[in-house]
Amino acid sequence: MASPSRPRQRIKVTPASTVVNYEQDDDDHVHATYQSPNSRSAFEQVLDTPRASAAMVGVLTAIAFALRFYKINQPDQVVFDEVHFGKFASFYITREYYFDVHPPFAKLLFGFAGWFVGFDGHFTFENIGDSYTDNHVPYVGMRALPAILGSLTIPVVYAIMKETGYSTIIAAFSACIILFDNAHIAQSRLILLDATLIFFMSLTIYSYVRFRKLRYWEFTVEWWSWLIATGFFMACTWGAKVNGILTVATIGIAVLVDLWDILDHKKGFTMEHFWKHFMARAVGLIVVPFIIYLSFFYVHFAVLTRSGTGDTFMSPAFQETLIGNELLMNSQELRYFDVVTMKHKDTKVYLHSHPDRYPLQYDDGRISSQGQQVTGYGYDDVNNHWQIIPTKALPETGRGRVVRHEDVIQLLHVNTQTLLLTHDVASPLMPTNQEFTTWPKDDHSRHNDTLFYLNIIDAESDDPWKSKSSHFRLVHGPTRVSMWTHSKQLPEWAFKQQEINGNKNPTEKSATWFVDQVISTESPEGLSGEQVPKEPKKIGFFRKFAELQLLMLQHNAGLTSSHPYASGPINWPFLISGISFWTENDTQKQIYLIGNIVGWWTCVIALSIYVGIMGADLLARRRGIEPIPDAARGRLWNSAGFFLLIWAVHYLPFFIMNRQLFIHHYLPSHLASALLAGSVLSFILSDTVNYPISIVGRWTKLRKSEYADLGMKGPVVVGVFTFILFLMFLYMSPLTYGTPGLDGETVNAKRLLSSWTLHFAAKEIAEVS
Repeated sequence: MASPSRPRQRIKVTPASTVVNYEQDDDDHVHATYQSPNSRSAFEQVLDTPRASAAMVGVLTAIAFALRFYKINQPDQVVFDEVHFGKFASFYITREYYFDVHPPFAKLLFGFAGWFVGFDGHFTFENIGDSYTDNHVPYVGMRALPAILGSLTIPVVYAIMKETGYSTIIAAFSACIILFDNAHIAQSRLILLDATLIFFMSLTIYSYVRFRKLRYWEFTVEWWSWLIATGFFMACTWGAKVNGILTVATIGIAVLVDLWDILDHKKGFTMEHFWKHFMARAVGLIVVPFIIYLSFFYVHFAVLTRSGTGDTFMSPAFQETLIGNELLMNSQELRYFDVVTMKHKDTKVYLHSHPDRYPLQYDDGRISSQGQQVTGYGYDDVNNHWQIIPTKALPETGRGRVVRHEDVIQLLHVNTQTLLLTHDVASPLMPTNQEFTTWPKDDHSRHNDTLFYLNIIDAESDDPWKSKSSHFRLVHGPTRVSMWTHSKQLPEWAFKQQEINGNKNPTEKSATWFVDQVISTESPEGLSGEQVPKEPKKIGFFRKFAELQLLMLQHNAGLTSSHPYASGPINWPFLISGISFWTENDTQKQIYLIGNIVGWWTCVIALSIYVGIMGADLLARRRGIEPIPDAARGRLWNSAGFFLLIWAVHYLPFFIMNRQLFIHHYLPSHLASALLAGSVLSFILSDTVNYPISIVGRWTKLRKSEYADLGMKGPVVVGVFTFILFLMFLYMSPLTYGTPGLDGETVNAKRLLSSWTLHFAAKEIAEVS
């Protein structure tokens, strides 16, 4: 677009004009509004009329609904991750708090769908194979939500291709790759998150395409509308599943490229003009999406007000905001001389001691103090009892006897009448950490080594120490080590109990403890009697939001355990392996998540061809050869390049992730590869393109228009391909729908790759000659 300061001449554009008002380098992501269709073949003209396009998208959408709703009531049992996401939907209905690594938007939709169809939340989706019918769960209504979104993804894919300037037949080609894909269909028929993720991802792409189309009409109402729509759908994508953040990254990269282009002084734009564009995108693609994303969590917290399975993941302050939470109901202030038991937050072992002593010499030759053993013990026992001893003068009565944050205390082991102590002696299992032992209470020679600072986490000065709800660290006064434990067991001489030692990091997060029980107390509340119902406490929304976000990131990164159907990213495009979702032994039925091998391998070939074409073009141009017309090259770099960016950003980051990975993580990239496959097919069938394709502005250069004409080649190639794609879909459909049951020989026949781990396969018997 020309600079506002550049001399311009206003051009009037009429529908009959064969010349339109565009700059040559702005060819991407929009449709051909002002193209003359007169030079096209008759067949192309018929296909590209609005009526034919509407008919095409109508047929594709109807087929999508039919395939995704076909036998959606089968199986009438919990399938794969419905054990998680169905359960989370039930928690919204019962309003019980839960924790999950994914944002809440898609699960809120499932909760709403369940409520809408009359689900009361009583069924908890405990195990794969649990019967919906026997428990009267309206599961079809809940499965209908992803089926609807998965079906509507097809016309969005079609619309993306049309908006980027491709013909009706090419748009149908890309849509059919998703339409007849077994993996997309299987994911769309179950209470899973991926259909929601992919639907809103495709809407984000479509909205950004429409926004880019209006670059010659900057800051108009329509321009702002599509910018805001991009941000809104982007937030929905991110809110549906944690890897929706990759869609945010994709749009971010595209916007940076866009802004970099506007910054180019050769364009003639002023810095004021650049900053206007920068601020507009900051509002539409940062501020608005963040507000929408926050709103999902606001609703999430507003609905989940009761104590539930997710309580223990959260901080004590958070837990005390939930109705019926144990910390809220049972926590009480601790006073000096109370006898208590303490548990480690992570490993749940009690702080324990017994008369047995450390051996003089360990197996590695190191020498111990031969002091009384202090260990972590997993069971309730009288040797877990510790009395809180003051180190300052106390009043006879009143609140001055309450233990508070940053007090210096001693802990007396009740059964042996010895004080907890740590000193500069190496612990049994970790030479770098300090040994914990005890010392007779009447021997004051080591008084300082028995002093510990009570550091209550997230507490302010003078906050009281409470049972249950106060998580704390016990930091040694002289050496500043924190009392810590780990899961490794001590040898037989310590009865294979858990080691307690001093961690040299006084703020070590895993050195967190809490008081589990108050054995005796001088508190006026006492230990028994009727409890007065307590009102839930309140903390700010942003504090709750920040805490949950941090936990989501930590636990998502911690999903590193092995899984029989986990697979590496290098395998995904080639369908090396799938996932067994569900089996029924009696009928030999199974659902196996695997894509349509024809469509997936076509996309891989298209990606390879695209990289080869662009590489060859770069080399040729380096030698002064122009093998590709400018308009076609612009389309390959801009539209197809944008699709490649989507594919790469949604795929390559998985190579550096250490968590569990599955083939369904590739589905967003597969959709992008289907878009790119359409671009490559269009280039192969015709070296002409719809150009220019941006909506004409008032102040732009004149460019001659061109039109892509695929002739009869396009319909024939796409028709044959779609027929083969459909046959492969039908062949694999028993594994997608879980019906009918298959005998062993048929299962073997369906296993197109030897790496597919299908159930009920017949054993192959080698012939003996």
